Amino acid sequence: MVKRSRIVAFFLLILLIGSAMGATTQNILKDIKLGLDLQGGFEVLYEVTPLNGKKGEKVDRETLKSTAEALERRVNVLGVSEPNIQIEGENRIRVQLAGVKDQNKAREILSTEANLTFRDVNDRVMMDGGDLAENGAKQSFDQQNKPSISITLKDGDQFGEITKEIRDMYPDNQLVIWLDFEEGKDSYKEERMKPNPGFLSNPNVDQVLNQKNVEITGTFTIEEAQQLASLLNAGSLPVNLEETYSTSVGAKFGEQALNETIFAGIIGVLAIFVFMLALYRLPGIVAIVTLSIYIYLILLIFDWMNGVLTLPGIAALILGVGMAVDANIITYERIREELKVGRNIKAAFEAGSKGSLSTIFDANLTTLLAAVVLFAYGTSSVKGFATMLIISILGSFITAVFGARLFLSLWVNSGLFKDKPWWFGVKNSEVHDISEGLDPLDLKTKFDRFDFVHNRKKFFTATAVLLGVGLVVLLVFRLNLAIDFSSGTRIEIMSDNKLTAEQVKEELKKADIETDDIVISGDNGEIGVARLKGVLNKDEIAELKSQLKDAFGAEPNIGTVSPTIGKELAKNAMIALVIASIGIIIYVTIRFEIYMALAAILALLHDAFFVIVVFSILRLEVDITFIAAILTIVGYSINDTIVTFDRMRENMVKKKRLKTPEDIAEVVNTSLRQTLARSVNTVLTVVITVVGLLLFGSESIWNFSFALLIGLIAGTYSSVFLAAQLWYVWKNKELKKKGTIKTYKEKKVYSDEPQV
Repeated sequence: MVKRSRIVAFFLLILLIGSAMGATTQNILKDIKLGLDLQGGFEVLYEVTPLNGKKGEKVDRETLKSTAEALERRVNVLGVSEPNIQIEGENRIRVQLAGVKDQNKAREILSTEANLTFRDVNDRVMMDGGDLAENGAKQSFDQQNKPSISITLKDGDQFGEITKEIRDMYPDNQLVIWLDFEEGKDSYKEERMKPNPGFLSNPNVDQVLNQKNVEITGTFTIEEAQQLASLLNAGSLPVNLEETYSTSVGAKFGEQALNETIFAGIIGVLAIFVFMLALYRLPGIVAIVTLSIYIYLILLIFDWMNGVLTLPGIAALILGVGMAVDANIITYERIREELKVGRNIKAAFEAGSKGSLSTIFDANLTTLLAAVVLFAYGTSSVKGFATMLIISILGSFITAVFGARLFLSLWVNSGLFKDKPWWFGVKNSEVHDISEGLDPLDLKTKFDRFDFVHNRKKFFTATAVLLGVGLVVLLVFRLNLAIDFSSGTRIEIMSDNKLTAEQVKEELKKADIETDDIVISGDNGEIGVARLKGVLNKDEIAELKSQLKDAFGAEPNIGTVSPTIGKELAKNAMIALVIASIGIIIYVTIRFEIYMALAAILALLHDAFFVIVVFSILRLEVDITFIAAILTIVGYSINDTIVTFDRMRENMVKKKRLKTPEDIAEVVNTSLRQTLARSVNTVLTVVITVVGLLLFGSESIWNFSFALLIGLIAGTYSSVFLAAQLWYVWKNKELKKKGTIKTYKEKKVYSDEPQV
């Protein structure tokens, strides 16, 4: 009997959720803040040192906080919405400004100390910026109607005493007003002889001025006077700021990256929808519904978190769709196995859902571990990628485990598909009679002719040869390290016309920059990338950006990394990989056993090494996002391996004891045969999204996407041909010592419901 109420409930839920999504999606997308790599802007990491430069003196936490506050006040002057200013470590401040119109002006305002001082002709300080009233500076006009700065002092009597002292110094009765006077370098007596002196003004003081209002005159434009007044109101910086890392993205680069990556994501997601529908029929329809909810949910949570969406963040969202569907595939494959042994639709759904839960949980938790480590040790956009990946993993678990099961249960319990296994992708010819008493673990597969254990030495030999060749390649060619790890400057130019390396070289030469490390890329050769060992300062960057914009019509991307930061990034990358590996060993040991954990880690190291070798051979740049790719591969590869280990555990439970090498071989072979189709399907869904990013996504994340693709292929190989075989070798050694091996305690997986 068909229970129409369940079907009506399904469509009512879809209508309700769909209406809520339709009504709010536009506002969510409008509210989500875009990172500087998607709308242009710049990021600077400042190293903070004491203002007087004394050796051994350190900057305390309070000074860092006050400096960050001063920087934020200056950013507010620029009118930048949602700036990101963070204190890092003991003496660093990271500033991210997305969407800022004039990057050169912004950098100048940020780093100018704005230390206003009133001095006599002997450079003795009479007053400083601390004597100004709060917000006491404003742009005005002098008696000749020229732009000036009017300042209000806290104490007029103090100014009276100072002007009396200066007046009595006649004929050297000048009150010299300085901005950012440098002790030991600046001198009034030297500067006054120059046509463009370093001080702001030097008015004669002929009378005592007991007043709070003072006017600073000079050769200002209105904009310069307004900027100086704003800086004085924002406060002087109590420290020196040195740029140790910076990256700037032109607005045109950001807009193109956003459009291309969103398009790539749409193509990838639609391809997954088609794949799931073709493979799983009714469960595929449910997967499409839950994946749509998943995407909405992730964007909603990200908006609630007030997160900043970056290019790697979008990549993580798209990648998350492929990973979210994995949980569906694991469950649906279990249901199909139950249907094949003759269980009815309802019993198969219940048993398949229960049987897949621990596998999904283990697989998601290990991937989550890698993402958390990435967040802890990542910087900037990599942190954004890790944040989105963490949210995606949690979101996929909720939608795939709870959402998909709720929707599918409504159809299953409606009775509409009773005795119709083809709606779940199972042919009638594949279904056995329940009276045969078959267990899903006894089912034949199309891979039964493969003896994975028997051929293990061939796999080990092939892998050893590849690793040996890879090691030689790596020693000879080494890695093509980006400036993230090698330090230096990276300049990315975009033009409406085709570029040549010679053209880029000649243009850089005009700015006294010489380099032969120039690569032309893009669909039509419209992007040029130049690298040089030296680190440009902010003035050189400002000049170069203006020159290249005039020459090519678009603001370039310029990134700089100091040697110190490069070494730290490399060290943090290694620490992240080690911590992730140790964490996975501990977790897999607790959930499974030590031999499985060690086999999994060796397989993961194989995957990471293989990606590194491919990048070395192809001379692709290894930057900080490459580390994000490696850790994502680590998390995802263990996901696939755990699916196999989970089935091996079930097969061992069935045997109760392992008495001979043949018993161990049977566990490995049977488990691999039973999970191979599932492994291929799960990796295919992620590969689809990654290929979409490669073909249609932004050039900026091409290397990242390519690393993921190679890692996914290597991960599938290692899960099938290495990890389980390594476990077999070690388990055989244990068998020789013990004579017999007890397996796991039996756990109840299947439903006790009578089968009809």
